[in-house]
Amino acid sequence: MTDQVSLGMPQLPAPAYPADVHARLAEDSKKIIDRYPDSRSALLPMLHLVQSEEGHVTRTGMRFCAETLGLTTAEVTAVATFYTMYRRKPSGDYQVGVCTNTLCAVMGGDAIFEELKQHLGVGNDETTDDGKITLEHIECNAACDFAPVVMVNWEFFDNQTPESAKRMVDDLRAGRTVEPTRGAPLCTFKETARILAGFPDERPGAVEATGGAGPASLVGLRLAKGETPHHRIVHPRGEAASQEGE
Repeated sequence: MTDQVSLGMPQLPAPAYPADVHARLAEDSKKIIDRYPDSRSALLPMLHLVQSEEGHVTRTGMRFCAETLGLTTAEVTAVATFYTMYRRKPSGDYQVGVCTNTLCAVMGGDAIFEELKQHLGVGNDETTDDGKITLEHIECNAACDFAPVVMVNWEFFDNQTPESAKRMVDDLRAGRTVEPTRGAPLCTFKETARILAGFPDERPGAVEATGGAGPASLVGLRLAKGETPHHRIVHPRGEAASQEGE
């Protein structure tokens, strides 16, 4: 007999969370929903909350969000599948994202990504056998002045090389302490998801840790303040052309 899956029939409804998990998430959900005048506005942090439970957004998690917020599962699924920050399948403790957008790529991002794939034995959006690392390429980490950039659970690792990136993932897999270039100390992806849901990061020193923009990013700010940068980044329009004509 042909089963439902091969016929493309709809899946059965997602199972509910166990009673104790449901009660705990319901309590956390109330804290999130109370921040918003319209409960449906809480969907994004709610998806982070259920992601912190299992490390990815499951059908059960989406059912929980829908029932809690009075939405349909289709509405929740549309949001969960739109944003890449929500994982749709089991993934590692550490999400290692290599920027392969234009500047990072030409500065070495493509080489880092290719070498990490070989080194870890995984492809894009795949997880190592030990469940530690999920590797993915990212279109932009918004840190072009530190290119090439790698992010681990959304924390920055600036000015990377294939060698430094391989050392970093080896340390993560071995359980050794790995410190981002700037920003808060690393935590697991589940812990990161809970913080993104809006709950405080209670680790000592985590809130105080921070990072700033690089010199190239600050040139525009200095110009806006009327300051003269030490070195001209680009020639004013027409200057190079006039020099060539001399």
